[in-house]
Amino acid sequence: MKKALVFWVEEYFYNPKPLQKFLSFFLLPLSWIYCFIMYLRFKSQTAEDLGIKIISVGNLTVGGSGKTPLVTALALKYTKPAVILRGYGRQSSGMLVVKDKTNIFCDVNQSGDEAMIYAKKLPNATVIVSEDRKIAIQKAKELGCEIIFLDDAYSKHNIKKQDILIHVNTKNNFCLPSGPYRERLWQGKEAVVVQEGVDFIREVHVNNPTAKMTLVTAIARPQRLDKYLPKNVVAKHYFEDHHIFTKEELENILRNDNATSLLVTFKDYVKMESFGLPLSLLDLEVKVDESILKSLLFNNSMRKES
Repeated sequence: MKKALVFWVEEYFYNPKPLQKFLSFFLLPLSWIYCFIMYLRFKSQTAEDLGIKIISVGNLTVGGSGKTPLVTALALKYTKPAVILRGYGRQSSGMLVVKDKTNIFCDVNQSGDEAMIYAKKLPNATVIVSEDRKIAIQKAKELGCEIIFLDDAYSKHNIKKQDILIHVNTKNNFCLPSGPYRERLWQGKEAVVVQEGVDFIREVHVNNPTAKMTLVTAIARPQRLDKYLPKNVVAKHYFEDHHIFTKEELENILRNDNATSLLVTFKDYVKMESFGLPLSLLDLEVKVDESILKSLLFNNSMRKES
């Protein structure tokens, strides 16, 4: 039931059918009120300089946009970065240092799936999850980090930062609840807006491929993966974003599909790797156009040598 509702909402937000369009228009008065409240919230806040370079990567809509691989690609260019995020779906609360420059201190249940991706993919980075970004930023400074990457923090208008926004194509351009927009790019708010295929591209590799792979994934709008799939995928299984898998349900999928491995994204992999099941990794990496790197407002002296 939950999965069906999640996929219905994703369709309503991004590719609405006639009845969903009617509902969207019916809810417009609520959307106008919501959007006005968010604008007042933006105007009431003053950005505080926290004494460290901060880049936020996010999007204006709900759901996935490719933030994690873009943050990873940018953070890899620095020697002492920190990645800070809320840690959605984690079975913990408060501030938690998931990883320092050397060690991972917790498991994926405590960190959340996205934080564990950063911990695994960024050998030089500190990774912190926290509902309060300012507390986490102070901790990153104490740990010797020189630049902060905030995952999905456009709405943190009380923090002085450089905002990068990923443009997401949608047929529904309204604010919540009529559409997927959490906020607008407010007048007076500076941001670098980037688009996949223009400012960055994805390079896809399948690690450990097998003869009959079945796709199992729990990411927002999983149909985004279709264009990257190899031909020998025998079935597709979509779960709601951040779904926590069990070994039994994955074993059933393997058996019922007569598959030789599960094809998963890195976001899924970090939740499955301890099960000892045959996994093929659909690894998505991002190559960022040099012009985007130059457009960032910060001094490049902290960047690694190419």
